[in-house]
Amino acid sequence: MDILTSNDQVGVYPPSYYADSAQPLAEFPSAKGALKCDVCVVGAGFTGLSAALHLAQRGYDVVLLDAHRVGFGASGRNGGQVGMGQRLEQEELEQMLGMDHARALWDLACESVQKVRDLVRDNDMDCGFADGIIHADHRARFVRDSHAHAEKMRRDYNYDLIRPLDREEIRHLVGSPAYHGGSLDMGGGHLHPLRYAFGLARLARAAGVRIFERSKVLSVEETSPAILRTSEAEITAAHVVMACNGYLGRLQKQVAARVMPINNFIVATEPLSEKAADALIRNNHAVADSKFVINYFRLSQDRRLLFGGSESYGYRFPADIAALVRKPMLKIYPQLAETHIDYAWGGTLGITLNRMPHFARITGNILSASGYSGHGVAMATLGGRLAAEAIAGQAERFDLMASVPTPRFPGGVALRWPLLVLAMTWFSLRDKI
Repeated sequence: MDILTSNDQVGVYPPSYYADSAQPLAEFPSAKGALKCDVCVVGAGFTGLSAALHLAQRGYDVVLLDAHRVGFGASGRNGGQVGMGQRLEQEELEQMLGMDHARALWDLACESVQKVRDLVRDNDMDCGFADGIIHADHRARFVRDSHAHAEKMRRDYNYDLIRPLDREEIRHLVGSPAYHGGSLDMGGGHLHPLRYAFGLARLARAAGVRIFERSKVLSVEETSPAILRTSEAEITAAHVVMACNGYLGRLQKQVAARVMPINNFIVATEPLSEKAADALIRNNHAVADSKFVINYFRLSQDRRLLFGGSESYGYRFPADIAALVRKPMLKIYPQLAETHIDYAWGGTLGITLNRMPHFARITGNILSASGYSGHGVAMATLGGRLAAEAIAGQAERFDLMASVPTPRFPGGVALRWPLLVLAMTWFSLRDKI
Protein backbone atom coordinates (compact mmCIF):
# COMPACT_ATOMS: atom_id res chain seq x y z
CA MET A 1 0.00 0.00 0.00
CA ASP A 2 1.33 3.47 -0.92
CA ILE A 3 1.15 5.95 1.95
CA LEU A 4 0.85 8.79 -0.57
CA THR A 5 -2.48 7.49 -1.87
CA SER A 6 -3.84 5.38 1.01
CA ASN A 7 -6.17 8.15 2.16
CA ASP A 8 -5.90 10.84 -0.49
CA GLN A 9 -6.63 11.41 -4.15
CA VAL A 10 -3.55 12.49 -6.08
CA GLY A 11 -3.30 16.26 -6.22
CA VAL A 12 -6.56 16.94 -4.35
CA TYR A 13 -6.33 18.68 -0.99
CA PRO A 14 -8.25 16.88 1.77
CA PRO A 15 -11.59 18.47 2.73
CA SER A 16 -10.22 20.31 5.78
CA TYR A 17 -11.00 23.65 7.36
CA TYR A 18 -7.56 24.82 6.25
CA ALA A 19 -8.13 23.96 2.59
CA ASP A 20 -11.49 25.75 2.63
CA SER A 21 -10.11 28.89 4.29
CA ALA A 22 -6.88 29.43 2.32
CA GLN A 23 -6.55 31.28 -0.97
CA PRO A 24 -5.48 28.45 -3.27
CA LEU A 25 -2.42 28.56 -5.47
CA ALA A 26 -2.73 27.95 -9.18
CA GLU A 27 -1.51 24.44 -9.95
CA PHE A 28 2.12 24.05 -10.82
CA PRO A 29 2.96 21.77 -13.77
CA SER A 30 4.19 18.20 -13.49
CA ALA A 31 7.87 17.54 -14.16
CA LYS A 32 8.45 16.23 -17.68
CA GLY A 33 11.47 15.33 -19.75
CA ALA A 34 15.13 15.83 -18.88
CA LEU A 35 15.77 18.53 -16.29
CA LYS A 36 19.02 19.76 -14.76
CA CYS A 37 19.52 21.87 -11.65
CA ASP A 38 21.95 22.71 -8.89
CA VAL A 39 19.64 21.32 -6.19
CA CYS A 40 16.58 19.10 -6.36
CA VAL A 41 14.34 19.26 -3.30
CA VAL A 42 11.90 16.38 -2.76
CA GLY A 43 8.78 17.35 -0.84
CA ALA A 44 6.99 20.73 -0.83
CA GLY A 45 6.14 20.98 2.85
CA PHE A 46 7.73 23.40 5.29
CA THR A 47 11.21 21.81 5.07
CA GLY A 48 11.25 21.60 1.29
CA LEU A 49 9.72 25.03 0.71
CA SER A 50 12.16 26.64 3.15
CA ALA A 51 15.16 24.83 1.67
CA ALA A 52 14.16 25.79 -1.86
CA LEU A 53 13.54 29.42 -0.89
CA HIS A 54 16.82 29.85 0.97
CA LEU A 55 18.81 28.10 -1.75
CA ALA A 56 17.28 30.26 -4.48
CA GLN A 57 18.03 33.36 -2.45
CA ARG A 58 21.67 32.24 -2.46
CA GLY A 59 21.64 32.01 -6.25
CA TYR A 60 21.14 28.27 -6.74
CA ASP A 61 19.01 26.85 -9.55
CA VAL A 62 16.43 24.81 -7.63
CA VAL A 63 13.82 22.26 -8.69
CA LEU A 64 11.17 21.44 -6.08
CA LEU A 65 9.10 18.27 -6.55
CA ASP A 66 5.97 17.11 -4.76
CA ALA A 67 3.96 13.96 -5.35
CA HIS A 68 0.72 15.86 -4.67
CA ARG A 69 0.47 19.64 -4.16
CA VAL A 70 2.37 22.31 -2.25
CA GLY A 71 1.63 21.95 1.49
CA PHE A 72 -0.44 18.83 0.84
CA GLY A 73 0.94 16.71 3.69
CA ALA A 74 1.39 17.41 7.39
CA SER A 75 2.48 20.99 6.68
CA GLY A 76 -1.01 21.90 5.50
CA ARG A 77 -3.01 19.79 7.97
CA ASN A 78 -1.38 20.20 11.39
CA GLY A 79 -2.48 21.94 14.58
CA GLY A 80 -0.68 25.16 13.66
CA GLN A 81 1.22 25.41 16.95
CA VAL A 82 4.59 27.16 16.68
CA GLY A 83 6.29 25.83 19.79
CA MET A 84 9.43 27.05 21.48
CA GLY A 85 12.30 24.68 22.15
CA GLN A 86 13.01 21.28 20.70
CA ARG A 87 10.58 18.36 20.86
CA LEU A 88 12.34 17.19 24.04
CA GLU A 89 12.59 19.53 27.00
CA GLN A 90 15.95 21.05 27.87
CA GLU A 91 16.27 18.87 31.00
CA GLU A 92 16.16 15.75 28.83
CA LEU A 93 18.57 17.19 26.26
CA GLU A 94 21.05 18.14 28.97
CA GLN A 95 21.04 14.57 30.27
CA MET A 96 21.32 13.13 26.76
CA LEU A 97 23.89 15.48 25.26
CA GLY A 98 25.40 17.71 27.93
CA MET A 99 24.79 21.35 28.77
CA ASP A 100 26.72 22.96 25.88
CA HIS A 101 25.03 20.86 23.19
CA ALA A 102 21.61 21.33 24.79
CA ARG A 103 22.09 25.10 24.93
CA ALA A 104 23.12 25.19 21.25
CA LEU A 105 19.95 23.27 20.37
CA TRP A 106 17.89 25.72 22.41
CA ASP A 107 19.42 28.63 20.49
CA LEU A 108 18.49 26.97 17.19
CA ALA A 109 14.96 26.36 18.42
CA CYS A 110 14.56 30.01 19.42
CA GLU A 111 15.81 31.02 16.00
CA SER A 112 13.30 28.68 14.34
CA VAL A 113 10.33 30.43 15.95
CA GLN A 114 11.75 33.86 15.20
CA LYS A 115 12.28 32.81 11.58
CA VAL A 116 8.59 31.94 11.25
CA ARG A 117 7.60 35.23 12.84
CA ASP A 118 9.92 37.15 10.48
CA LEU A 119 8.69 35.38 7.35
CA VAL A 120 5.06 36.01 8.27
CA ARG A 121 5.61 39.66 9.24
CA ASP A 122 8.05 40.70 6.53
CA ASN A 123 5.98 39.20 3.74
CA ASP A 124 2.49 40.13 4.97
CA MET A 125 1.36 36.50 5.12
CA ASP A 126 -2.27 36.34 6.23
CA CYS A 127 -1.72 33.47 8.67
CA GLY A 128 -3.44 34.83 11.76
CA PHE A 129 -0.32 34.44 13.91
CA ALA A 130 -1.24 34.74 17.62
CA ASP A 131 1.05 34.58 20.65
CA GLY A 132 1.06 32.08 23.48
CA ILE A 133 0.97 28.32 24.07
CA ILE A 134 -0.45 26.86 27.27
CA HIS A 135 0.97 23.59 28.55
CA ALA A 136 -1.91 21.98 30.47
CA ASP A 137 -1.28 19.22 33.03
CA HIS A 138 -3.99 16.59 33.13
CA ARG A 139 -2.62 15.13 36.39
CA ALA A 140 -2.02 17.14 39.57
CA ARG A 141 1.29 15.33 40.14
CA PHE A 142 2.70 16.80 36.92
CA VAL A 143 2.26 20.43 37.97
CA ARG A 144 5.36 20.59 40.15
CA ASP A 145 7.56 19.55 37.22
CA SER A 146 5.93 22.08 34.90
CA HIS A 147 6.55 24.88 37.39
CA ALA A 148 10.13 23.71 37.95
CA HIS A 149 10.70 23.71 34.19
CA ALA A 150 9.45 27.28 33.86
CA GLU A 151 11.77 28.36 36.67
CA LYS A 152 14.71 26.50 35.14
CA MET A 153 14.23 28.18 31.77
CA ARG A 154 14.19 31.59 33.42
CA ARG A 155 17.21 30.78 35.62
CA ASP A 156 19.49 28.76 33.33
CA TYR A 157 18.50 30.02 29.87
CA ASN A 158 17.53 33.61 30.68
CA TYR A 159 14.17 32.91 29.07
CA ASP A 160 11.54 35.10 30.69
CA LEU A 161 8.58 34.48 28.36
CA ILE A 162 7.37 31.39 30.22
CA ARG A 163 5.57 31.39 33.57
CA PRO A 164 3.81 28.82 35.75
CA LEU A 165 0.04 28.50 35.94
CA ASP A 166 -1.74 27.25 39.04
CA ARG A 167 -5.05 25.39 39.09
CA GLU A 168 -7.17 28.52 39.35
CA GLU A 169 -5.48 30.39 36.53
CA ILE A 170 -5.39 27.52 34.06
CA ARG A 171 -9.08 26.92 34.59
CA HIS A 172 -9.64 30.61 33.93
CA LEU A 173 -7.58 30.53 30.72
CA VAL A 174 -8.84 27.12 29.57
CA GLY A 175 -12.52 26.78 30.43
CA SER A 176 -12.31 23.17 31.51
CA PRO A 177 -12.04 21.32 34.84
CA ALA A 178 -9.69 18.79 33.21
CA TYR A 179 -6.44 20.55 34.08
CA HIS A 180 -4.62 21.15 37.37
CA GLY A 181 -1.93 23.64 36.36
CA GLY A 182 0.84 24.03 33.82
CA SER A 183 2.62 26.92 32.17
CA LEU A 184 2.10 29.69 29.63
CA ASP A 185 4.84 30.30 27.05
CA MET A 186 4.44 33.60 25.25
CA GLY A 187 7.46 32.92 23.05
CA GLY A 188 5.47 30.45 20.96
CA GLY A 189 2.20 30.91 19.16
CA HIS A 190 -0.09 29.53 16.50
CA LEU A 191 -1.04 30.18 12.87
CA HIS A 192 -2.96 28.88 9.86
CA PRO A 193 -0.45 26.32 8.54
CA LEU A 194 -1.69 25.95 4.97
CA ARG A 195 -1.74 29.70 4.43
CA TYR A 196 1.81 29.76 5.74
CA ALA A 197 2.85 26.98 3.34
CA PHE A 198 1.24 28.84 0.43
CA GLY A 199 3.08 31.99 1.51
CA LEU A 200 6.41 30.14 1.43
CA ALA A 201 5.56 28.74 -2.01
CA ARG A 202 4.84 32.21 -3.37
CA LEU A 203 8.17 33.45 -2.02
CA ALA A 204 10.02 30.48 -3.50
CA ARG A 205 8.39 30.94 -6.89
CA ALA A 206 9.27 34.64 -6.86
CA ALA A 207 12.89 33.74 -6.01
CA GLY A 208 13.10 31.56 -9.12
CA VAL A 209 12.39 28.07 -7.78
CA ARG A 210 10.94 25.72 -10.40
CA ILE A 211 8.06 24.01 -8.60
CA PHE A 212 6.51 20.83 -9.96
CA GLU A 213 3.43 19.16 -8.49
CA ARG A 214 1.96 15.69 -9.12
CA SER A 215 5.56 14.58 -9.61
CA LYS A 216 6.18 11.58 -7.40
CA VAL A 217 9.84 10.62 -7.15
CA LEU A 218 10.17 6.91 -7.89
CA SER A 219 13.91 6.55 -7.39
CA VAL A 220 17.00 8.50 -6.41
CA GLU A 221 20.31 7.37 -7.87
CA GLU A 222 22.84 8.27 -5.18
CA THR A 223 25.58 9.33 -7.55
CA SER A 224 27.34 12.63 -8.17
CA PRO A 225 25.44 14.23 -9.75
CA ALA A 226 22.34 12.50 -8.42
CA ILE A 227 19.62 11.32 -10.78
CA LEU A 228 15.96 11.41 -9.70
CA ARG A 229 13.19 9.81 -11.71
CA THR A 230 9.46 10.40 -11.80
CA SER A 231 7.02 8.71 -14.16
CA GLU A 232 7.60 11.45 -16.76
CA ALA A 233 10.89 13.13 -15.89
CA GLU A 234 14.54 12.56 -15.14
CA ILE A 235 16.22 15.23 -13.01
CA THR A 236 19.98 15.55 -12.79
CA ALA A 237 21.06 17.49 -9.70
CA ALA A 238 24.39 18.34 -8.12
CA HIS A 239 22.70 18.19 -4.70
CA VAL A 240 19.49 16.71 -3.27
CA VAL A 241 17.45 17.62 -0.20
CA MET A 242 15.06 14.90 0.95
CA ALA A 243 12.17 16.62 2.76
CA CYS A 244 9.49 13.92 2.77
CA ASN A 245 8.84 13.44 6.51
CA GLY A 246 5.95 11.00 7.09
CA TYR A 247 5.35 10.48 3.36
CA LEU A 248 8.82 9.10 2.57
CA GLY A 249 7.67 5.50 2.15
CA ARG A 250 10.60 3.36 1.08
CA LEU A 251 12.30 5.98 -1.06
CA GLN A 252 15.33 6.13 1.24
CA LYS A 253 15.83 3.09 3.49
CA GLN A 254 18.37 4.69 5.83
CA VAL A 255 15.90 7.43 6.75
CA ALA A 256 12.89 5.08 6.80
CA ALA A 257 14.60 3.00 9.49
CA ARG A 258 14.58 6.05 11.80
CA VAL A 259 11.51 8.06 10.75
CA MET A 260 8.15 6.37 10.96
CA PRO A 261 4.75 7.63 9.77
CA ILE A 262 1.82 7.87 12.15
CA ASN A 263 -1.61 9.44 11.64
CA ASN A 264 -3.18 12.22 13.68
CA PHE A 265 -6.61 13.79 13.45
CA ILE A 266 -8.27 17.19 13.87
CA VAL A 267 -11.82 18.52 13.90
CA ALA A 268 -13.14 22.04 13.44
CA THR A 269 -16.41 23.01 15.08
CA GLU A 270 -18.97 25.39 13.67
CA PRO A 271 -18.13 29.08 14.30
CA LEU A 272 -18.76 30.06 17.92
CA SER A 273 -19.98 33.32 19.36
CA GLU A 274 -17.33 35.61 20.79
CA LYS A 275 -18.55 34.87 24.30
CA ALA A 276 -18.55 31.10 23.78
CA ALA A 277 -15.10 31.10 22.20
CA ASP A 278 -13.66 33.23 24.99
CA ALA A 279 -15.11 30.84 27.56
CA LEU A 280 -13.12 27.98 25.97
CA ILE A 281 -9.72 29.68 25.55
CA ARG A 282 -9.11 33.18 26.81
CA ASN A 283 -6.67 35.53 25.06
CA ASN A 284 -6.54 33.33 21.93
CA HIS A 285 -3.65 31.15 23.11
CA ALA A 286 -3.05 27.62 21.84
CA VAL A 287 -3.20 24.67 24.24
CA ALA A 288 -1.34 21.36 24.36
CA ASP A 289 -1.78 18.98 27.27
CA SER A 290 0.44 16.52 29.12
CA LYS A 291 -0.94 13.28 27.73
CA PHE A 292 1.41 11.03 25.79
CA VAL A 293 -1.16 11.02 22.98
CA ILE A 294 -1.50 14.78 23.16
CA ASN A 295 -4.69 16.77 22.95
CA TYR A 296 -3.96 20.11 21.26
CA PHE A 297 -6.43 22.83 20.46
CA ARG A 298 -6.86 26.48 19.61
CA LEU A 299 -9.33 28.92 18.09
CA SER A 300 -9.39 29.79 14.41
CA GLN A 301 -9.67 33.35 13.16
CA ASP A 302 -13.41 32.85 12.68
CA ARG A 303 -13.75 31.44 16.22
CA ARG A 304 -14.02 27.73 15.52
CA LEU A 305 -12.45 25.35 18.01
CA LEU A 306 -9.76 23.38 16.18
CA PHE A 307 -9.20 20.27 18.29
CA GLY A 308 -6.57 17.63 17.59
CA GLY A 309 -6.38 14.30 19.32
CA SER A 310 -6.13 10.53 18.79
CA GLU A 311 -3.65 8.66 16.63
CA SER A 312 -3.61 5.60 14.40
CA TYR A 313 -0.67 3.54 13.27
CA GLY A 314 -1.84 1.73 10.16
CA TYR A 315 -1.88 3.24 6.68
CA ARG A 316 -5.64 3.84 6.54
CA PHE A 317 -7.51 6.58 8.37
CA PRO A 318 -10.59 5.53 10.41
CA ALA A 319 -13.95 5.75 8.70
CA ASP A 320 -15.41 8.31 11.13
CA ILE A 321 -12.73 10.81 12.14
CA ALA A 322 -15.27 13.21 13.65
CA ALA A 323 -16.54 10.59 16.09
CA LEU A 324 -12.98 9.57 16.99
CA VAL A 325 -11.88 13.10 17.89
CA ARG A 326 -15.19 14.21 19.40
CA LYS A 327 -14.61 11.77 22.27
CA PRO A 328 -11.45 13.43 23.71
CA MET A 329 -12.83 16.89 22.83
CA LEU A 330 -15.92 16.32 24.97
CA LYS A 331 -13.81 15.08 27.87
CA ILE A 332 -12.16 18.50 27.89
CA TYR A 333 -15.22 20.51 26.89
CA PRO A 334 -18.46 18.64 27.70
CA GLN A 335 -20.30 21.92 27.07
CA LEU A 336 -19.71 21.33 23.32
CA ALA A 337 -21.92 18.24 23.22
CA GLU A 338 -24.48 19.97 21.02
CA THR A 339 -21.94 21.89 18.92
CA HIS A 340 -21.72 20.81 15.30
CA ILE A 341 -18.45 19.62 13.80
CA ASP A 342 -18.07 21.13 10.35
CA TYR A 343 -14.75 19.51 9.37
CA ALA A 344 -12.78 16.41 10.32
CA TRP A 345 -9.53 15.37 8.68
CA GLY A 346 -6.39 13.33 9.18
CA GLY A 347 -2.77 13.64 8.22
CA THR A 348 0.46 11.70 8.41
CA LEU A 349 3.49 12.95 10.27
CA GLY A 350 6.96 11.54 10.81
CA ILE A 351 8.13 10.52 14.28
CA THR A 352 11.45 9.24 15.58
CA LEU A 353 12.10 6.85 18.43
CA ASN A 354 13.38 9.60 20.75
CA ARG A 355 11.11 12.31 19.24
CA MET A 356 14.05 14.47 18.09
CA PRO A 357 14.21 15.37 14.38
CA HIS A 358 16.41 13.28 12.12
CA PHE A 359 18.95 15.32 10.14
CA ALA A 360 21.35 13.26 8.06
CA ARG A 361 23.91 13.28 5.28
CA ILE A 362 22.86 10.33 3.14
CA THR A 363 25.86 10.80 0.85
CA GLY A 364 28.20 13.70 0.22
CA ASN A 365 25.62 15.48 -1.94
CA ILE A 366 22.30 14.22 -0.49
CA LEU A 367 20.84 15.62 2.74
CA SER A 368 17.68 14.68 4.62
CA ALA A 369 15.69 16.51 7.30
CA SER A 370 12.51 15.00 8.77
CA GLY A 371 11.01 13.27 11.81
CA TYR A 372 9.83 16.39 13.62
CA SER A 373 7.45 14.32 15.76
CA GLY A 374 4.66 16.87 15.91
CA HIS A 375 6.95 19.86 16.50
CA GLY A 376 7.61 20.80 12.92
CA VAL A 377 6.14 24.17 12.02
CA ALA A 378 9.15 26.13 13.24
CA MET A 379 11.84 23.42 13.22
CA ALA A 380 11.01 22.31 9.68
CA THR A 381 11.25 25.92 8.51
CA LEU A 382 14.67 26.18 10.12
CA GLY A 383 15.59 22.70 8.89
CA GLY A 384 15.22 23.85 5.30
CA ARG A 385 17.39 26.86 5.99
CA LEU A 386 20.09 24.70 7.62
CA ALA A 387 20.09 22.36 4.62
CA ALA A 388 20.59 25.35 2.34
CA GLU A 389 23.49 26.54 4.49
CA ALA A 390 25.10 23.09 4.37
CA ILE A 391 24.89 22.91 0.58
CA ALA A 392 26.45 26.39 0.44
CA GLY A 393 29.41 25.13 2.48
CA GLN A 394 28.34 26.33 5.93
CA ALA A 395 27.45 22.99 7.45
CA GLU A 396 28.11 23.54 11.16
CA ARG A 397 24.50 24.16 12.16
CA PHE A 398 23.09 21.32 10.04
CA ASP A 399 25.74 19.02 11.48
CA LEU A 400 24.83 20.12 15.00
CA MET A 401 21.30 18.87 14.43
CA ALA A 402 22.59 15.76 12.70
CA SER A 403 24.78 14.95 15.73
CA VAL A 404 21.68 14.30 17.85
CA PRO A 405 21.28 10.50 17.87
CA THR A 406 18.09 9.17 16.29
CA PRO A 407 18.06 5.39 16.82
CA ARG A 408 16.57 2.89 14.40
CA PHE A 409 13.13 1.58 15.24
CA PRO A 410 13.32 -1.98 16.62
CA GLY A 411 12.43 -4.61 14.09
CA GLY A 412 13.30 -2.47 11.09
CA VAL A 413 10.73 -1.18 8.61
CA ALA A 414 8.88 -4.50 8.50
CA LEU A 415 8.24 -4.94 12.25
CA ARG A 416 8.16 -1.36 13.50
CA TRP A 417 4.36 -1.08 13.05
CA PRO A 418 3.28 -3.88 15.44
CA LEU A 419 5.94 -2.92 17.98
CA LEU A 420 4.82 0.72 17.89
CA VAL A 421 1.18 -0.27 18.35
CA LEU A 422 2.15 -2.24 21.46
CA ALA A 423 4.14 0.69 22.84
CA MET A 424 1.44 3.26 22.10
CA THR A 425 -1.21 1.05 23.68
CA TRP A 426 0.85 0.94 26.86
CA PHE A 427 1.39 4.71 26.88
CA SER A 428 -2.32 5.31 26.22
CA LEU A 429 -3.16 3.18 29.24
CA ARG A 430 -0.61 5.16 31.28
CA ASP A 431 -2.41 8.38 30.33
CA LYS A 432 -5.48 7.07 32.17
CA ILE A 433 -3.63 6.31 35.42
